[in-house]
Amino acid sequence: MTAASPSLRERVRTQLADLKMPGALEALDEILRQLDGGQLPPAAAIESLLGAQIRLRNDRRLLAAMRSSRLPAVKTLRDFDFAFQPSIKREQIDSLHTLGFVERKENVVLLGPPGVGKTHLAISLAVAAAQYGRRVYYGTLADLITSLEEAQQAGRLTQRLKTLIFPALLVVDEIGYLPISRTGAMLFFQLMSRRYETGSTILTSNKSFEEWGEVFGDEVMASALIDRLVHHCHIVNIRGNSYRMRQHRELAALLQTGPEPPAPRRPSKEARSR
Repeated sequence: MTAASPSLRERVRTQLADLKMPGALEALDEILRQLDGGQLPPAAAIESLLGAQIRLRNDRRLLAAMRSSRLPAVKTLRDFDFAFQPSIKREQIDSLHTLGFVERKENVVLLGPPGVGKTHLAISLAVAAAQYGRRVYYGTLADLITSLEEAQQAGRLTQRLKTLIFPALLVVDEIGYLPISRTGAMLFFQLMSRRYETGSTILTSNKSFEEWGEVFGDEVMASALIDRLVHHCHIVNIRGNSYRMRQHRELAALLQTGPEPPAPRRPSKEARSR
C-alpha cells in the first residue's frame, strides 16, 4: 500500500517550518479558512501570512530591545494624547517616527516642564527604532553618570564609553532633575563628544538651554555640549499642563464631589392616610 501524498496544506506547513517562519505557520490555518470561505482573495491571504511573520519578528525584536536597552516601559505614539498638549506640532512628531533622524545620525531634544509627555515621546521613538532592528539604550542622566563614575573608579571607563557609544539611538532622560558632580558632567561631556555624528541621541530636560550651565556646573562646558547637540538636531518645545497633575485634579474633584446623597424616601401609603 502506498502512503497518501501530503496535502497542499501540509506541504505549505512544512515549507514554512523549513523557512523558520513560526508567525506565518501559526496563522496559516485561520488564513486558509478565510481563503476557502471566500473572505480573503489570494493576494490578501499571502499578505496576511507574511504580515503575521513580520509582527512576530517585530515583537521579538522589541522584547530583546526591552531586555538590552533598559527601557522602563513600552510607550507608543498611538497612546500619546496630542489633544492635551496642543503646543506640540503633530507633523513634527510623525516625521521623527519615520526614523530618518536615526539614519542621518541626528539628535532630538525635548524641552518642557515636568509631566508634559517628554519621556513618553522619547520612549516611543526608541520603541519604533527597536522594532526596526536598531540598537537602542535608555538611561536617566543621573544613572548614566553614576555608571560612568563607577566605571572610571574600576578602571573600565573606556569599555563603558564604548557600550554607550555603540547604540544607534541613546535616550538620555531627566536632564536637570537631580544635581550632578563636576566629574560626572565632564564624563557626560566626553560621552556626548564621542557620539557626535556617530549616533543619534534623544535628550529630555525640564530646563531651557540657558539653564544648562547651572545643571552641569560649568557655563563653558554646557555651551560646548549644546553646540554639538544642536548642530544636527530637532528641538521639540512642549508648553502645557502635566498629565499627572490632571489625574490628581480629576481625583480631587471626584473626592470633593463625593457620592450622591440617597434620594429621600417617599412615605408609605399607610403613613400618608394618617
